[in-house]
Amino acid sequence: MTRPASTRPIDPADRVIDVLLRDERLVDVFVHHSRHFEKLRNPAVRRVMARLVTVEQAARIAGVSVDILVRDLNAALFGIDAANIASAPPSHAGASTVPTAATRPAALPVVELDVRDDMRVGREPFSRIQAAVSALADGHVLRLRTVFEPVPLFALLAKRGFSSESRSDAPDDWSSWFWRALPESEASVPGGVQIPRLAALARDDSGGERREHEVWLDVRGLEPPQPMLRTLAALETLPEGHVLVQVNQRVPQLLLPVLAERGYACEVDDSRLDRVLVRVWQPEGH
Repeated sequence: MTRPASTRPIDPADRVIDVLLRDERLVDVFVHHSRHFEKLRNPAVRRVMARLVTVEQAARIAGVSVDILVRDLNAALFGIDAANIASAPPSHAGASTVPTAATRPAALPVVELDVRDDMRVGREPFSRIQAAVSALADGHVLRLRTVFEPVPLFALLAKRGFSSESRSDAPDDWSSWFWRALPESEASVPGGVQIPRLAALARDDSGGERREHEVWLDVRGLEPPQPMLRTLAALETLPEGHVLVQVNQRVPQLLLPVLAERGYACEVDDSRLDRVLVRVWQPEGH
């Protein structure tokens, strides 16, 4: 039977905000263990950090023992000798909720998102983070700037197939990278650029524009020369009689003469506000 929160000992899985709601003075226990927790005295930061981070995750962020932190929090909460309080059960303290950091692919394009200012004034940054993750193109890396290591995100995004890596640039400045492992259906081209095979290029966002025998390649958001490299690599494996449709943000002026030089025909449709469609095919007799 679960004991009421007023008598139940603090557990590593408890959120920091719930711990501080039980007794505001417990912030001093956090700060005693690490100066890193001074930011919990800032109501704006607390609204973001304390609401999302568990005691176990907070201990990992600050590099302190979760067992000792939980022991001292309970000692202060109940006003008894810390030596008489049992540490957290091994099943909690020994189980890491954070995936092991992976090695970030150095050659992939990086998308930057800085939410440090949002966090410092107590604005909820996770809607922006979710939007950036959802919009992240295949083969890209998201670099997230935060005021503390976003430990809860690691496990959350791992469930969505993301690997992660983090680094402290300063006490209130963290960089974390998130990327999806490249599936086996992808192939490499010279220069380390990863190119999806044509079977993986089709997307469902054509708005009814897709024609029969077309393969679509969306290169919006990619940094040069990625759009050209991906397009040329896709043309190498384009099935006979098919048309490659490059979806771009602008007319690819540098790509067009290269296509002509290689004997390809193309058609540019720039009538839409949100995309430019470049249809490329091999004329008969080539």
